[in-house]
Amino acid sequence: MGPRFGGGGGGGGGGASRLNASATASFSTDDGQRGGDVNVRWLEEVVMLDVRGMHCGGCAANVRRTLEADGSVVSASVNLANESALVRIGVDVPATDEGLTRADTFTNFEDKVVTAVRAVGEKLASAVTERGFPTSVREACGVAVSNVSATDAALSKREDRLRRIRESTKRVVVAWALAATCLIGHAAHMLQGCCPPAFLKVFCSTPVHAGLSVFAMLGPGREIFVDGWNSLKSGGPNMNTLVSLGALASFGMSTAAVMLPKLGWPTFFEEPVMLLAFVLLGRAVEERAKLRATSDMSALLNLLPPTARLVPKGVDEVKEGGEYYRTVPTAVIRPEDTILVLPGDRIPVDGVVVKGVSQVDEAAINGEPIPRAKRVGDEVSAGTVNCDGAITVRVLSSGEETQVAGIVRMVEAAQQREAPVQRLADEVSGKFTYGVMGVSAATFAFWSTIGTKIFPKVLASAAATGANAPLLLGLQMAASVLVVACPCALGLATPTAVLVGTSLGARHGLLIRGGDVLERTHELDTVVFDKTGTLTVGRPVVRKVAVRDGLKEADVIASAAAVEKNSRHPLALAVVAAAPGAVPDVDDGSFRQEPGAGAVGAVRGRTVKVGTLAFVTGGESAGVTIPPEVASIASNSNPGRTPVFVAIDGIVAGVLEMEDEVRADAASAVARLQRRGLRTVLLSGDRQETAESVGMSLGIAREDIYGDVRPEGKAQLVEKLQKGGATVAMVGDGINDAAALAQADVGVAMAGGVGAASEVASIVLLGDSPSQVVDSIELSKATFAKIKQNLGWAFAYNAVGIPIAAGALLPFTGLALTPSVAGGLMGFSSIGVMANSLLLQLTGKKLSKMPESNKVEDDEGGDENV
Repeated sequence: MGPRFGGGGGGGGGGASRLNASATASFSTDDGQRGGDVNVRWLEEVVMLDVRGMHCGGCAANVRRTLEADGSVVSASVNLANESALVRIGVDVPATDEGLTRADTFTNFEDKVVTAVRAVGEKLASAVTERGFPTSVREACGVAVSNVSATDAALSKREDRLRRIRESTKRVVVAWALAATCLIGHAAHMLQGCCPPAFLKVFCSTPVHAGLSVFAMLGPGREIFVDGWNSLKSGGPNMNTLVSLGALASFGMSTAAVMLPKLGWPTFFEEPVMLLAFVLLGRAVEERAKLRATSDMSALLNLLPPTARLVPKGVDEVKEGGEYYRTVPTAVIRPEDTILVLPGDRIPVDGVVVKGVSQVDEAAINGEPIPRAKRVGDEVSAGTVNCDGAITVRVLSSGEETQVAGIVRMVEAAQQREAPVQRLADEVSGKFTYGVMGVSAATFAFWSTIGTKIFPKVLASAAATGANAPLLLGLQMAASVLVVACPCALGLATPTAVLVGTSLGARHGLLIRGGDVLERTHELDTVVFDKTGTLTVGRPVVRKVAVRDGLKEADVIASAAAVEKNSRHPLALAVVAAAPGAVPDVDDGSFRQEPGAGAVGAVRGRTVKVGTLAFVTGGESAGVTIPPEVASIASNSNPGRTPVFVAIDGIVAGVLEMEDEVRADAASAVARLQRRGLRTVLLSGDRQETAESVGMSLGIAREDIYGDVRPEGKAQLVEKLQKGGATVAMVGDGINDAAALAQADVGVAMAGGVGAASEVASIVLLGDSPSQVVDSIELSKATFAKIKQNLGWAFAYNAVGIPIAAGALLPFTGLALTPSVAGGLMGFSSIGVMANSLLLQLTGKKLSKMPESNKVEDDEGGDENV
């Protein structure tokens, strides 16, 4: 079924123990003492906050400053795209309790930690809320604060976003209705032949335009002004502050023109209307793009069906009919319950098949397109689809403890981890609004005083915009600077790309743990594979059999299988699987196993030994002869295969040649990596000859193949490569790979990897295909490329747009931006970032075809998507 996903490297929650490693370490040692008090421990824990009301990078920077101002906060990461914050905090917790056992003390200590962290989280949420951003605590130490599950909370957030889209659509409709009314006045000379003059006179009148402007600011634009004022008042001006100041400047200029007609200024009452219409349209499109960006996560959330067919306890014969099962909400299903899953049903829980045979489509979880056979004893995962047979399933975990719920938690945690390259954008966003206000003031001062004297022709050039006086020109240019600037694009550059990339990866069975992983993956030049379970299946199979003349192959295998079915060794399982029919039992009390050598037992009164040649013959001193047909295989055995000998009553009866089967797409995966300039390395605990046989068959150079490597040696080898200047990804699946996965720049844990492997890995693959390793690297590189493109666009837009709005081209080209045009450009900049991030879904289309295109010759297209 694959690993369970709790906290781990992703920073999420959901494990059995909610405390992280630092908590356990602090409890069991004297590290972390505060003030010399051995009964107090200082712990670093994580709080997840839901933050509403953020509109731009300035808002996110304001929230981050508020969080980091608290002395208990170690670091804070604010995600504008999914409206949340991940805060690492330090808390002091009493570590011991008098009169309690150590186990009870630890449980009590754990409760104290959660309580302390939750209290700090509530304090932080209150501080951010006071800044104008309604905030609530979602998780403390990985424990949900409310009784609402993580998946329900994510669905609730999606519903909230849909509600905001509906509300923003209404505001856009009203705003553009007002804008259309203003445009009728501007186009009056074109409508004279088809509209009554009195009608046109009303739409051209200044009082009507003034009324439309006031209605636009108090109606659809009210939220912008309120938020802009609150942000300014709290010391953290944001994009709404800039838009509000720009709109008020245009309205103020028009009011001055009406109140002081001697100035001879034209009115600009339509400017606030058009400005707000463009801004609100951009916001609405941006919200829809954000919703589209989370579509892959939404698909994951919808995998769990709302109901299940519960089989009452005591019912042995399950038939289709109301008296044999009852339909209940999935939320009430508990471990050890039994459910019925009919063909076509989506499985609602993680469990084990106790009756029936079927094919189960696991594509939604691991990306594998071919359904897998499930029989009694096989595990099934929630969210997968039962294809063609009714099965009865005993529940192992349900709801928040299922694998798919763990995936959702892991992806949400990954989306909180920003790429280091985003830190520059964060620093700029934090000071951006003040800088824009300063540039706006300087623009006003320049054009209203000396600008028109240095460039006297600019007033004639700007007359088309209505700016016929130095003071008016200065005000208009200053307002345009305020409006054109866009901290939102900077704030969205990284989180939107990470949001799309990680969600897309999750839908294809690739769990990437955050923006920092994307950046490290982008720099990879070496990929190290553990052999067993990654490039090979990890289950030996019998490839060749030779038996002594006069014996039947089936009889020899059956005798060997009778002994080996009492062992769980992988080679023993392969022998049993090779048996052609029913396997007999060994005589009672006769089975004995010699670790590292083999096993022996009596089968129908005859002594059968299975194992190494030395074991079955008793060593060279025993003088047992080996038949030539068996000796031939033993001496000419493929270096990548393992011979298992069988002796019956002291006579060597045959040999079975074993081989760990290489995965079907291993060669193509290695070739794809090498074609992209990545060095591939193979290491294994198997003997060097076996490792070389497998590695060289896959196209890995002999000098990059390492056999006889112990678990600690794997980490040492990765470190050696790093010291040589390589940026290393390590691919493994077992607990013996955990140290190497942690040592690598990017650790990749494949499906079936145990908890230790998946916990320390940077990328977790839910499938067992080596091609997914390549897919994850390509998706990571493509996502990071989008991050760089988004940041480049955001910086370039502001670097070019602000000077143009300030009038840099006016003396030379006569080009001047009105506030309404500037507002349209500002909205376009944010939409551009969102649209570029959504283009990552084209990479997803390529990933979805990977299982059908694993052949080496199908991958000649190069690196065009990266």
